[in-house]
Amino acid sequence: MGAHPLPRYALAFGLAALAGMVDALGLLKLGGLFVSFMSGNSTRMAVGIAGGTAVAGMAMGLIGAFVGGVFGGAVIGRLAGRWRKQAVLATVLGMLILAALSADHPGDAITFLMAAAMGAVNNVFQRDGEVSIGVTYMTGALVKLGQSLAVALTGGPRFGWLPHLLLWLSLVLGAVIGAALFMVLDLSALWVACGWCAALWGFSLYLGPLGGTVTAR
Repeated sequence: MGAHPLPRYALAFGLAALAGMVDALGLLKLGGLFVSFMSGNSTRMAVGIAGGTAVAGMAMGLIGAFVGGVFGGAVIGRLAGRWRKQAVLATVLGMLILAALSADHPGDAITFLMAAAMGAVNNVFQRDGEVSIGVTYMTGALVKLGQSLAVALTGGPRFGWLPHLLLWLSLVLGAVIGAALFMVLDLSALWVACGWCAALWGFSLYLGPLGGTVTAR
């Protein structure tokens, strides 16, 4: 994350909080599956396959929706050029609004839309065509946190670990908020996530065009 100046950090932390909020809502609704943590869904799918349970199909569907969201967000981001971040965030906001509108309807469409939105949002930060900051999964951030702490203790930058810690904490805080909202509003809490996403989109517009399609700024 060191290549990103402070405003980009702020956007990344905000997006991680959004991901935590949406994932907590999905987890509570699905009873143990995720809309952004696909490593967990992959393990649940494998266990379901081995045990012959229906959870395998649902996990597979969520993984497919997530990958589809990544694909769609990547295409839209490339077409948007210098306005990639804004275009991707607008797409994420649109999918979250559709999910919120489906909150009172039965079926799996709402959680698939949530998973697709969480896949798409990973296209906001790119470098050389690859994700430079993953905002919906924290294993990489925690690995970098540990590595940066080791560097700091052996003579390297003293605070290089701080952005990774804050990114993780942002997701955790968002998940706490999402879980608390679910207790009161169920999946209608998605409207709060929509409002937060809209605020982040507005912030991205304030930042302006942030470089080309393959260079993170």
